[in-house]
Order: sequence, then C-alpha cells, then structure tokens
Amino acid sequence: MENNKQKQINEAEQALLHVYNRFSLVLDHGAGVYLYDTDGKKYLDFASGIAVMAFGYGNKEYNDALKAQIDKLIHTSNLYYNVPTAAAAAALKKASGMDRVFFTNSGAEAIEGAIKAAKKYAYTRDGHAGHEIIAMNQSFHGRTIGALSVTGNEHYRESFEPLMPGVKYADYNNLESVKAAFTERTCAVIMETVQGEGGIYPAKQEFLEGVRSLCDEHGALLILDEIQCGMGRTGNMFAWQGYGVKPDIMACAKALGCGVPVGAFVMNENVAQKSLAPGDHGTTYGGNPLVGAAVTKVLEMMERDNIPAHVREVGAYLAKRLDELVARHDCLTARRGVGLMQGVACTKKVGEISAKALEHGLVVITAGSDVLRFVPPLVIEKAHVDEMIEKLEACL
Repeated sequence: MENNKQKQINEAEQALLHVYNRFSLVLDHGAGVYLYDTDGKKYLDFASGIAVMAFGYGNKEYNDALKAQIDKLIHTSNLYYNVPTAAAAAALKKASGMDRVFFTNSGAEAIEGAIKAAKKYAYTRDGHAGHEIIAMNQSFHGRTIGALSVTGNEHYRESFEPLMPGVKYADYNNLESVKAAFTERTCAVIMETVQGEGGIYPAKQEFLEGVRSLCDEHGALLILDEIQCGMGRTGNMFAWQGYGVKPDIMACAKALGCGVPVGAFVMNENVAQKSLAPGDHGTTYGGNPLVGAAVTKVLEMMERDNIPAHVREVGAYLAKRLDELVARHDCLTARRGVGLMQGVACTKKVGEISAKALEHGLVVITAGSDVLRFVPPLVIEKAHVDEMIEKLEACL
C-alpha cells in the first residue's frame, strides 16, 4: 500500500505544475469531521480545506442536492436564466442584507469583480478613470494580477511586477495610516474583516467604524473581503455583521459552496445602479445551476440549523482551550481570532508542527510565517476540540 501511495505521489509530481509543497499524504475520503488517506489512516480535520468544508464530509443532505442537480442540469451559461442560481442569489441577499449578487468561480475572481465595480462606480461619478485604491499591509486577497495588486505582502508581489497601478497601502488597525493614504483620487478601501493569511488578526471595532466614516467622508467605497471569515465562521453569517459596519461591496467564497468552486461579490443598490453594466463584466461558468444548487442548500442549512450560534458556543470553548495551551507552552506566545477562525503565534517552525500533527492524525495549517491556524468544519463539537488539543499537545 505504501508503494502504491508513493506511486500516486510520483505521478502527481511528474504531471502537475510544482507550485505547492504538498505533504506526503494522499487523501481518499472523508466522513463527518474526519479525513482518511489511501492507507486508511484517520485524521481529525481542523483545516476544512482552508475554511471551505463548513459541514464536514459526506453530508447526505448537501450531497443529495448536488446529485439531483447533476441529473437535471449542470451548465447553461449566463445567456439564459436558471432556477438554482436565482434562488442562490435571493438566499445570499437575505443572509447578507445586501442587494445585488454576481457569482464567480473563486474568491480571487470575487475580488477582481469588486475592484472593477469600485473603479467603474468612480468613473461613472467623475467622468474619468485614474482612481486609487487603499489596501492593507499583511493582507491577502488572491493570486490573480488584480487581487495580487491589493495584497499587502511583497513576497507574493515582487516576481510579478509591474502590477495594477494606483494602489496605496495602510496599516491594518491603524486608522491614522488609512487617513494619511486618502487623496481626492481614492475610490475604495479594501480589507479583510479578519486578516487570515496575514496571521489571524480581527479588525478592531473603532478601526472598522473609522474606515467606514473615512469612506463616507471622501465618497469612497468600503470593500470587505469575507472570503475566509464569512459564511458563519466568526459566529455571524458575515464577520462585519458582528461589528455593525456594513460594506458597499463584499467578496465571499470558500464555504459559500462547501466544496464546489464558487465565489460572489455582493453590493448595495446604489453601487449596482452606478457601476457594472452589460458588457462590463462576465463569466462562462460563474453561477451555473450546479453551484447555484450548492449555494442554496448551504445557506438553507446554515439558517435552519443556526450554525452561527453553534460557532459562537464552540468557538468560545476552542479559544479557552487554546488560551490554556498557550499558558502551558513557552513556544506559544499568543492566541488571536474569533469564533472558529483562530490562530496561535509560535516561536517554533509552524510548518514542522503542521507536519508532525499529521503523524498524530491531526490536520492543522499555518498562517503567515509563525502562526498555527485553526479553521475546522463549523459543525465540530467540544469533544473534537478536546481531541485536537490532545493531539497538538503530543506534537509540542
């Protein structure tokens, strides 16, 4: 069996572009909050496919909804209407309290659309192009050129410059730095409501409120990236709802489809009426009937089962157990996060801890260079938290 696993890894390495340093693990199937490799070894999953698999694996209700749609209609293009996508858009409108939805295939595409909408809004208002966007240092918004241009990490950007011009960087949770970056050309501020890849940093209340006020004062749009922190992960359907600070445009993805490739950017009616018009934006696959069925079912289950309330309860317990872990281990220096999006800063090499965790049957990932990231399925229970702590303790 081991040889067979190595054969599969070798075949993958010979055929796939080497842009990931993957762990020596070939995953075969999942059940509940556990994954199983091709050797039959069981792993407690505290990564959920990087905050995607909100309901874990093998959820019958979700799977049946997709199977039924596959037998009916998978794709039509956006030249025609289809029922699942209209239902998905209505459900996302209701969950977000926003007005207009554009479905994409990924989070990066949702960011691209949000940037285009902000630029077109300013163009429509001012009658000219050449506007600027303020983004945050240590942010992460995606790998495409536009998304990379507003990602505040030189390591990701330097090989691909020149990128999109007209982007200024401010410091997250530092309102004065945002204020200093504003000019008459500023059309938008883009930021994660909780920084993910940058190390799990939630926005401070006064910072988010202050940025909202600055945008209103200057006639700029607030774009919130909820790709990782949205869809119930922080204990609200969207993290900004916990702050009471509403964006003009929001990007979401990941758990929006719980495994099918789908993202969305959502906006208020004012931006919708004054930005993207027919011919300005489009996608072949975006919002096809298959992903529409997935999004509709995900949002239905989240609301019916009150997943955000469950996240608040289990998230508080996870935070408590992680705080205890930090107190016990000198190599752990701080816990940050909200709900089931938590991070622990570590002086040891987090990549090595992540690899060691696999030996103990635990999937846990990293954020930045020194943070262990915990983004499990949203349906985990306190017993799973205890099991995770026990396994992590063994690694440390």
